[in-house]
Amino acid sequence: MAVFNCKNADDVLKAVKDYNISFVQFWFIDVLGTLKSFQITPRELESAFEEGMGFDGSSITGFTKIQESDMVAFPDPTTFQLVAWRPTDRPVARLFCDVRNPDGTPYTSDPRYVLRKMLKKAEDMGYTSYVGPELEFFLFANSSEPITLDVGGYFDAPPLDLANDVRRDIIFALESMGIAVEYSHHEVAPSQHEIDLRYAEGMAMADIATTYRVVVKEVARKHGCYATFMPKPLFGENGSGMHVHQSLFKGSKNAFFDESSPTHMSKEGRSYIAGLLKHAKEFVCVTNQWVNSYKRLVPGYEAPVYIAWAQRNRSALVRVPMYKPGKEAATRVELRSPDPACNLYLAFAVMLGAGLKGIEEGYELAAPVEDNIFSMTESEMSSRGIDALPGSLNEAVVTLESSELMKEVLGEKLHAALVENKKEEWDNYRMQITEYELERYLPSL
Repeated sequence: MAVFNCKNADDVLKAVKDYNISFVQFWFIDVLGTLKSFQITPRELESAFEEGMGFDGSSITGFTKIQESDMVAFPDPTTFQLVAWRPTDRPVARLFCDVRNPDGTPYTSDPRYVLRKMLKKAEDMGYTSYVGPELEFFLFANSSEPITLDVGGYFDAPPLDLANDVRRDIIFALESMGIAVEYSHHEVAPSQHEIDLRYAEGMAMADIATTYRVVVKEVARKHGCYATFMPKPLFGENGSGMHVHQSLFKGSKNAFFDESSPTHMSKEGRSYIAGLLKHAKEFVCVTNQWVNSYKRLVPGYEAPVYIAWAQRNRSALVRVPMYKPGKEAATRVELRSPDPACNLYLAFAVMLGAGLKGIEEGYELAAPVEDNIFSMTESEMSSRGIDALPGSLNEAVVTLESSELMKEVLGEKLHAALVENKKEEWDNYRMQITEYELERYLPSL
């Protein structure tokens, strides 16, 4: 399958004709990160580039109200690719879209706009932002119950790992769409897997990771199983995380690298980390946005919940991978708390916003914590100034609601819509009667 590098509408129109494209899917994202899509025929494509394609924004979560419902999707020609899971004789292509108002102005609650705004801020400060996420997922027998397909563990090979063929076909599909894969392996929990993507510029990576989630699900379906990015589907097992590697470059130079620093992390890099730590409680409702996310964020299952940083210590929220001589470009910061079910565009935006705030304000970075935080007592953590992330979606949304930085990063309208949606989700959840409650209380109360 061909890989395209279209730069403008003319390049796309030529590719559609040359490859006899049958349909073009227009993709965009709602406030919760759910992929939305509609298809057009090739004959509509030229006018779509010029005028966009209208849709009812009031039917999209977090978008407009009924009285102001008209929205317009404008395709981004640089995102043109054939979709790997459709027939090759009359292939189907996809284009990511930017959402605009009817007058052509950007719709400020479009997640792509929010991320683009933060990337522009970084650019104005002299930086290009690069991101490398590690999205874990589970493969189950079906979507109605978490029936595992193997008993493999971390880096296990067959016969304990029974999904080599699935991961292989996912990688082939990704590479056919121009998405570079670094490596793949079985993860810690049964039926849990990870495929790591090569880092890319922030917007490109948000598009790539969104495509990755679709490809994983489609390829799994063709293999007769179900892929899920649910953070914590199995009780007593590790959940799925999305460690996010981040760096800032000035031209070809890594702004995070400083050869004279003991950690090889520059002042800008240290302030960026300090920004992530200072504002982690404010943005965790975006990077971990579901009730289920907080079933993963508990001590003891490799999920970092304590607000500290380190180099080798994987119990810390932020890790700085050890510097390797000659690998200056690889100097980076790894935030370990996000999960792969988040809105990728908003997650990348709030992380970048927190880090840039740290640089702008010159935040000072506390000393690293190389001891196992999970084994510390509360008094030990308190004496070392180690705080914890919110323990529930309710705590997280309350912190998000009061955050002035998150209002600035997300925009007041989207911030308010997200807070409202998460409060509603928490209310719906807390009114449920669970099997645990029935088993625990019904016989004795």
